[in-house]
Amino acid sequence: MPIRSGDGAAETAERGTGRGGATARGPALDWTRNDALVAIGAAVTDLIGYSLGAADDGRPLTVQALVLVVLAAPCLLARRARPVTALCAVLALGVALNLTNPQGPHFSAAYVVALYTVTRLRSPAITAAAAVGTVPVTMISRGYGDASVLTGLLGNTVAVVLVVGTGLVVGRWQRESEAKRTLLADRAVAEERRRIARELHDIVAHHITTMQLMAGGARANLAHDPDVAREALVTLEDSGRMALREMRQLLDVLRAGEEPDQTPPAPQPGTGDLDRIISESRLAGTPTEFTVRGTARPLPPTVGLTVFRIVQEALTNARKHAVGARAHVRLTYAAEGVEVEVRDDGAGGPRPGASRAGAARTGASRAGAGSGYGLIGMRERVALQGGTLETGSHEGGGFRVAARLPAADPGGDREDLRG
Repeated sequence: MPIRSGDGAAETAERGTGRGGATARGPALDWTRNDALVAIGAAVTDLIGYSLGAADDGRPLTVQALVLVVLAAPCLLARRARPVTALCAVLALGVALNLTNPQGPHFSAAYVVALYTVTRLRSPAITAAAAVGTVPVTMISRGYGDASVLTGLLGNTVAVVLVVGTGLVVGRWQRESEAKRTLLADRAVAEERRRIARELHDIVAHHITTMQLMAGGARANLAHDPDVAREALVTLEDSGRMALREMRQLLDVLRAGEEPDQTPPAPQPGTGDLDRIISESRLAGTPTEFTVRGTARPLPPTVGLTVFRIVQEALTNARKHAVGARAHVRLTYAAEGVEVEVRDDGAGGPRPGASRAGAARTGASRAGAGSGYGLIGMRERVALQGGTLETGSHEGGGFRVAARLPAADPGGDREDLRG
């Protein structure tokens, strides 16, 4: 007769039985500590109720009657594995008590617990049959004293309706709560997948584009300018190493539950890393200016990462869609937050070898607000921080990306200002 403690075992037993009652059943006395407490509580309640009723009616308390009242408690220990059997046993003991010790109509606590368990763990058909059968069985007695049969029938019927109704309402509430928990868990998983997808897109789009341009520049200068080629290869190596490090940080999220690495992961990039990607942009052939307005201060890590990814994605798009254009990056620290703007003059036009139709499609895709995975990722990042994002062509030609992010709260963690 194993005994388990806590609510978890009881909840598991209840779920495993199911509403249809068709699943495999465990041992009849596989009860929990909570089941024992419920049984003891029902026995004490029934003993007090029977004693008070006997005193009011002037009936003597017999050992036989007390034993029959107490014997209902062990039957309740099997109520989760055998709810119908437990209800029948409790009803049989009640009939025996009523026949040997005549008393007025009543509905004991053991009846309530047993019928409630049938309602929670069995199908509606079995519940209806149990409810209909409980009322007449509880009316079997050798005598009612001053109480009428109609009064007892009405009282027990109301009690059965209340118990069954409570069981159905609680069951529905628990099913809805479980469905909500499942929905929230699914949303959290989907949000994490979108976050990882955004990170992977930003990493691959930026670093692979930089590596491609560096490799092309090294090949073009290998014969007549080895120093330039060597510098391009060094940048290519650094970009590849950075891409692997950032991708490994993302993959570590997917390895939750496995043995963690001994070395702690490097911090996520932030505004202190903007000089690095701007230098890479210059080496990749895009002249880039970087200005900072206001007094630089540490930002929350998520805000700093968002600023970094916006600048990274905007410069990557400039290299891909406006070859030879000049880029301008402006970071503004305001009292209520931080603003970042990246724009290019669009002077270079499309990539060499691209058709005019392809160039037109490229320009249209850049000008369309929210088009492309890069711009969608920017909007999602900014929206998560409660900021605003503006994208589109500007009057002087080229493309402009501007974001405003709130970061006025002085509390919380702060990113490192790495330079």
